[in-house]
Amino acid sequence: MRTLEKKLLIKTLLYFILLIIIFPSGISLALSAEEIQVVVNEKYFEIAKRLIKGARSSIYVMMFEMGYYDKYPNTPSNLLIHELIEAKKRGVNVEVILEVREGRDRTTERNRHTGKILSRGGVKVFFDNPLKTTHAKWMTVDEEFSLVGSTNWTFYALTNNNEVSILIQSKALAKALINYFNKVKEENK
Repeated sequence: MRTLEKKLLIKTLLYFILLIIIFPSGISLALSAEEIQVVVNEKYFEIAKRLIKGARSSIYVMMFEMGYYDKYPNTPSNLLIHELIEAKKRGVNVEVILEVREGRDRTTERNRHTGKILSRGGVKVFFDNPLKTTHAKWMTVDEEFSLVGSTNWTFYALTNNNEVSILIQSKALAKALINYFNKVKEENK
């Protein structure tokens, strides 16, 4: 196989693996992607920040864990959280769903703290049903670009962990993710 054919095959396989992860029960619509990029480790921060800064109309984030560290203002997760607030100030619709559980645990406490900071900045924050775990980690920007993968917005995930995500330019995929976001949001009202 030639190099171009190998790249196309790899992109196609990654795309279908992603769809299986996001939609384990299957989907009935065909999703086309204009561009797919693998994003690993610390590259996630750069890509996420660029997407948020460039957002013109909307940002949707569904995250298992999003940490804001009061004692360390320049950590990558703090910077991304501030970028979400700045996007809201520019007139971008910014909505976030975070995981919470009944009782007290690190993830719930961290997400509730981050949720307060985002809410004070005008971002619409929703928490999932405490009886159901939201383990998703994705962001969709301008109903076209979706960054989906294993990366939480925490210090270690953004600086030290081996993480893999995929940036996909696809209006169809973005629409499917936003529909899913709205479904989860409605379940928890």
